[in-house]
Amino acid sequence: PREGAAPAGQALPRPVTLRAGDALALLSSNALALGQAALAGFRLGQLLRAGHAVAALSLAAVSGAAEAYAAPVHALRPYRGAARAAGEVRRLLGLPDRPAVPGRRIQDPFGFRAFPQVHGCALDAADRLCEVVEVEINCPSENPLMDPGGTAAYHHGGFFAAPLGLALETANLALLQTAQLSAARLTALGDPALTGLTAFLATGPASSSGTMILEYTSHSALAEVRAGAAPASTGHAVLSHGLEEAASFAGQSARQTLRATEAYVTVLACELVAAVRALRMHPVRPDVPAFTVAAAALPDGTEDRPLTGDVLAAAELLPVLAEL
Repeated sequence: PREGAAPAGQALPRPVTLRAGDALALLSSNALALGQAALAGFRLGQLLRAGHAVAALSLAAVSGAAEAYAAPVHALRPYRGAARAAGEVRRLLGLPDRPAVPGRRIQDPFGFRAFPQVHGCALDAADRLCEVVEVEINCPSENPLMDPGGTAAYHHGGFFAAPLGLALETANLALLQTAQLSAARLTALGDPALTGLTAFLATGPASSSGTMILEYTSHSALAEVRAGAAPASTGHAVLSHGLEEAASFAGQSARQTLRATEAYVTVLACELVAAVRALRMHPVRPDVPAFTVAAAALPDGTEDRPLTGDVLAAAELLPVLAEL
């Protein structure tokens, strides 16, 4: 079902109204951290899928070498995420498993050549996060655990959210890596030596800045992603006369993931705006759905002007690209 929709024939449950005394249950069961982690995991997965389309358009815009995405490359180093990322780029660009058409250069910059390896780690981390969230949602974690027969109570540490916190932090670190490559590809799209087009994709007088300002916007958002990648689990707390001498800080990690994913939206949107502009400037535009959809949704003017509207339109388009 679509995001926020209830299964057919079922109404959405009513929001729960919290009352006095409910805070302890929420904190002890990690309900708040788990709910935020679930929302962050959904958003992260959606953006990473959109990232395939954005990276594919950038690769086409610089006439990049498709051989880095060839299936045999990833069969010999069989990381699931990397193989998936490479396969998605091939699918979106209509490339065969063994691309034979050479690119403009013998070897592309890492933003293009190492995309499957880096983005693949983010895909794997997002999958792991979803696995942990699914386990946590479907198991009891309250302390003590009551025997189903009601004859025993087991005091335990199953509520300790280390698996959730570490899964979130791994996702945050992996997201930073692929966001950095997105920013690098954006810079590459403004380089005439890589695109064969004008500097910063400008089309006006010699003083025109074209898409240059997008680099500043992208790197500002990238700084937010980087801040979210600082592991919260390095914190320490000793409470209750030393009986509780550690904490997972999963709640902080979940909120960092939420902030980092929203910053990643801006990073991807900036790259998408530049990639579409570059492809419009090519003599032959790619006949692939990702470009058709993006070109129809984004403004087509190339004069120097504020690009805020372009970036906002690109951000709104990311969920659409994620479903291609």
